[in-house]
Amino acid sequence: MDYFKTIQKAIDYMEDHLLEDISYSDVAKHLYLSNFHFQRTFSLITGVTPNEYIRYRRLSMAGEELTLSRSKVIDVAYKYQYESPESFSKAFTRFHGVSPGKAKKAGIDLNSYNRLVMKLSTEGGTIMNYRIVEKEPFKLIAKVEQFPNESIDDSSEVENKIPDFWKESGRSDVFETLQEHAVTEDLYGVCAPMTKESDYFAYGIGMLHDGRETPDGYRVWHVESTLWAVFPCIGDSPDCIGETWERIFKEFLPGSNYRMLEASDFEFYPAEKDEALFCEIWIPVEKKSES
Repeated sequence: MDYFKTIQKAIDYMEDHLLEDISYSDVAKHLYLSNFHFQRTFSLITGVTPNEYIRYRRLSMAGEELTLSRSKVIDVAYKYQYESPESFSKAFTRFHGVSPGKAKKAGIDLNSYNRLVMKLSTEGGTIMNYRIVEKEPFKLIAKVEQFPNESIDDSSEVENKIPDFWKESGRSDVFETLQEHAVTEDLYGVCAPMTKESDYFAYGIGMLHDGRETPDGYRVWHVESTLWAVFPCIGDSPDCIGETWERIFKEFLPGSNYRMLEASDFEFYPAEKDEALFCEIWIPVEKKSES
């Protein structure tokens, strides 16, 4: 998969359909990708989510139209796929800092969000540690929650609730329950890929299962055998996870002989680790074809 070409195709498709009722899931379907894989790839490479890109472009174009034409606010609202003038006004005011009505007056400052264009640039040039590992299948006992891939409501901010899931698990008895049914104290944060039709993905906090009966509220998570690319996250906070993922998509995957599979990936938190290591990211990979 050529990630930069794929993202450019996504941008082109979104731009061609901005005045239609589309969301990131329609773009993912057009690219034959799962919602989750597309959303994560797009966000890590561009710095915005697909729905944010669509929303920002529509609001930028709407602002320009209101200043350059005599179009009514209600007509512009429906043109740019808002269900009501009220929802359009709220989104417009958040983006531009002024209401649509005020935007029609001369001399009002508005925000512009230009079309993204993917260009080749120099990436890398710094050392990125990784190793390739073959690993047998294994089972985790896990506490699992479902998370939205991206906010479907354009008026709300997309939030990463996984850190809150870890904090809540720490405040409750989740870790103690896992330990009672585990063979080691190593922790895993495992993420399942979504189907093309789903707007949600499963994320679990788990430990290696000892095979005993699973307590209520927990499940056994099967991690399949595959080839893994393993990346250390060095730092003293969860921020290093996002930074490592960004480098994986911008540096490792485009420039290596491996492509990422749409299968479960996970963070590995060893009970005994170097002080500088926060965790490891394990992604399922296969060698790229030589064609």
